[in-house]
Amino acid sequence: MRILAFNITHDSSVCSLNNGEIEFFCKEERLSRVKRDKHPFLSVELFESLKLGKIDHILYHTPSNFEPDVEFVWKAYIQKKFNTSLENYSNLLHHLCHSALAYYNSEFKECLVIVVDRHGSVYFMDDKPVARESESIFICNEKNIKPIYKSFSMEKNYHSYAEKFSYIIKNYFKYCETKVGGNINLVKIYEAATTLIGQHLLENGKTMGLSSYGENKKYDVLKENDFTYYGKQVLFKNEEHLVNKNLNEDNYQYYANKAKQVQLQTQKSVLDLIKKYNKKTGINNICLVGGYGLNVVANQYYLKELPNCNFYFEPVADDTGISIGATMLKYNQITKQKPKPVLNNFYHYYKEEKCNVGNISSLEEVCSLLEQQKSVAIFEGNPEVGPRALGHRSILFDARNKDGKNIMNKIKKREWYRPFAGTILENYLNEHFETILKKSPYMTINFNCKNNLFPAITHVDNTCRIQTVNSGTLFDILNLFNERNNCPILLNTSFNLAGEPLVQTIKDALSTFNKSSLDAVFFVKEKRLIVK
Repeated sequence: MRILAFNITHDSSVCSLNNGEIEFFCKEERLSRVKRDKHPFLSVELFESLKLGKIDHILYHTPSNFEPDVEFVWKAYIQKKFNTSLENYSNLLHHLCHSALAYYNSEFKECLVIVVDRHGSVYFMDDKPVARESESIFICNEKNIKPIYKSFSMEKNYHSYAEKFSYIIKNYFKYCETKVGGNINLVKIYEAATTLIGQHLLENGKTMGLSSYGENKKYDVLKENDFTYYGKQVLFKNEEHLVNKNLNEDNYQYYANKAKQVQLQTQKSVLDLIKKYNKKTGINNICLVGGYGLNVVANQYYLKELPNCNFYFEPVADDTGISIGATMLKYNQITKQKPKPVLNNFYHYYKEEKCNVGNISSLEEVCSLLEQQKSVAIFEGNPEVGPRALGHRSILFDARNKDGKNIMNKIKKREWYRPFAGTILENYLNEHFETILKKSPYMTINFNCKNNLFPAITHVDNTCRIQTVNSGTLFDILNLFNERNNCPILLNTSFNLAGEPLVQTIKDALSTFNKSSLDAVFFVKEKRLIVK
């Protein structure tokens, strides 16, 4: 059975699941080169060109579900392209798709899945989009995926529907605790600080980085009436005039404090939810998913506060993973069988190309360049699916360089306050970082550093987002670097420039190399190295 699904929302993607196993996945922005591209026409065209066989179900998903013209166009397009009807897989399914992805990839037999999202599925009344999913909790096991908590926020200008909606939703989810709030949910609280620093409302990762510069003090609890809407953006009330797009080391403190305030408040709120339902159900296996699931500071906090729980942080937690979750959910609904979990993060589609640039080289030369304090990009096979580079489309640098963060932020043209992740040989994780974990393969958690040996990746709060490796080319590079320098760690950041999608093709790689101050690119398959 082959199931094809695509999502029409930011971070759109296309996934094909064949007999329970992913056979194709592509994120639209990697092809269009438009970050967070919404309509996956190029990805659908690419899938169709591969002629993989008969498709049994084609699913369309959008959390908004109020774009009739768009749906009409897609239905006609899919019918002509595949001679198969398009199924609208949208109605209150957004969080369920997130949940399915995390559950099936976690390999837990039973778990709680916590979904924390900015905008989940819309609920309509009188043909009006009156409310959206905010946070959801599911009990997942081999029998079913069952909601036990659903929180909704009312859409702007539809508060008059709140009482009626609350009654309807309680009956719709009869055996589930429901909560109906105002306009502002947890992620929108976070978004207010992101808007305040002049960033796009989906760039909350920047706010997370800035939050570590906030002062250690007691912050007031933010409430609904502390916020207002400015167009589509959420702002702290009466602070439109304080928006700052150019933070520097002279004017950042106020903004860093706001970032820290929303970080502390939202992670505490999520922790309270986890604690409540962990105690209520007795289930200690916990999955985190939804856009907020990428918050590595919060993930570290949960590990510290709940040492008796087993956590799985889905690496494709944002809407990129919705198409995968939809296919998995549909497959289980039809067959009553569990789809196969992914084995790594390198299943994004890539058509093999022959590289004939640069000179034949070796890992020894790559290692030598790193020792000379040069930045080296690694290009290998299929790209990473999620937002974190894990060695196939990475830029590496010596983590011991005290100016490394500034050097790399200049190369990538990023904001000065943003930190960099590290990659480490798995066996050395506990030697250099405070944790009881043995591995962290997807870079989804922050760890406190035990020493000050790696300033390029140590953030201002003495933490670092870490990836552990135990095989592959990145492992070979780290192993060699460690043998020669007694250092099992390198800085690892994504092979792209600020505001651009991850590099997909050799052409993309060369373009990024040529318009930046990046020192070198190593193409693994042909062992070719190009150096400035």
